[in-house]
Amino acid sequence: MSEAIQHRLNDSPFARWTVLIIVATAMMMGYFVNDVMSPLETLLEMPRSQGGLGWTPSDYGFFSGAGSFINVFLLMLFFSGLILDKMGIRFTGVLACSLMALGTLLKLYGVTTDFGSAEIIIFGFQLPMSVAVASLGFSIFGVGYEMTGITVSKAMVRWFTGHELALAMGIQLAMARLGTAAALSISAPIARHFTLSTPLLVSLAFLIIGLLAFLVFCVMDRKLDDYGQRTMESDDNNQHEDEFHWGDIIITLRNPGFWLITLFCVLFYSAVSPFLKFSTKLMVMKYGVDTDLAGFFSSIAPFGTILMTPLFGLINDRYGKGVTLVITGALMLTAVHFGFSLPMHSSTIAIALMVTLSIGYSLAPAALWPCVPKIIPLKCLGTAYSMIFFIQNFGRAVIPMCVGRANETDPSYTTSMLIFGFTALGAALTAIAMMIVDRRKHYGLQLPNIKK
Repeated sequence: MSEAIQHRLNDSPFARWTVLIIVATAMMMGYFVNDVMSPLETLLEMPRSQGGLGWTPSDYGFFSGAGSFINVFLLMLFFSGLILDKMGIRFTGVLACSLMALGTLLKLYGVTTDFGSAEIIIFGFQLPMSVAVASLGFSIFGVGYEMTGITVSKAMVRWFTGHELALAMGIQLAMARLGTAAALSISAPIARHFTLSTPLLVSLAFLIIGLLAFLVFCVMDRKLDDYGQRTMESDDNNQHEDEFHWGDIIITLRNPGFWLITLFCVLFYSAVSPFLKFSTKLMVMKYGVDTDLAGFFSSIAPFGTILMTPLFGLINDRYGKGVTLVITGALMLTAVHFGFSLPMHSSTIAIALMVTLSIGYSLAPAALWPCVPKIIPLKCLGTAYSMIFFIQNFGRAVIPMCVGRANETDPSYTTSMLIFGFTALGAALTAIAMMIVDRRKHYGLQLPNIKK
């Protein structure tokens, strides 16, 4: 991109903040749908005669991990990054939103159709057909969900580099967490008041809103092209030196900072995202919270991040210390999970732990994601993000299945919380290694993002 055009784009607050709101809205809708089934675990495990589907904890664990199956086993998340770097943000974003809608529609079919006693064996799991169909839909949704994530991340880097990058990413994450919090809060009451499938109908409507929002971005993006303010993706097509080449993948894979960030993401998010999917039932079974209120207990974490993630992002923009914030967030998460494993059953303790989790869940991501463009050039940033998310999905696929099995043998949740606790501890140790490597390689991960 020419220096003059880059200057106009980066120095136009209206343009960059409008882009943020539009693409973050699409991401928020995806986050809502990703967790809309989490508060319904107890309903799904009820007999059909009582309005449930008769799933077992193992069935639900398989379904929860299914969102990562196509991304991991068919390498789709890796190819998503290549599509993004080759085809651009507009094409990839529309494709991602469409896949999320298609997957949710199939998930709705699996939940609403009576398959009788039909079963199927997948990966050693003997599953009712409703679980298999819903899991397939969740897998397709997962492709679009992760594709949306890397697309939005690259859009943020393109528009906010040299400015409020961490704040912008923090606001985008906050809006995404708002989607998660809304899903955890309202899904169960909606299902109990109407039917089990009603939250999925609401989800489908929200995804259509997200798709329309991204189409607005596409129109604005083309208009910017018409006026000569070309986006980074279209500039890549004109500037040979900024084009993505296959050799860039090798350069990325040789970067030790990339691998430490990737390992941290695997461990940290494996200790958060799967936990939220089980947390509603945890509140009911261990802390005696009413089923209609349990979702609100679980939503404390994402609701807390809505305000704190942008705040920590602003601190990172102005004062730096990104890796320090990441280490602190991982240690707080570790303490939370070990706290949940203790034989204490007070709902007050549960609230305190969820508040602490929300702080850790805000600290680490607010500082982590702005670190990636400091070590990876923009032309292959989409592929780098996709490889991070691809490897991260291994944890998000395996951990829920392990936790589901653990909860069947140990309904006290002690074993499953220890699994989450040691996973978070591994993330903290990885972040410490990241700080050591940053001092040797001089990535600048501890420096402020705003250039004066």
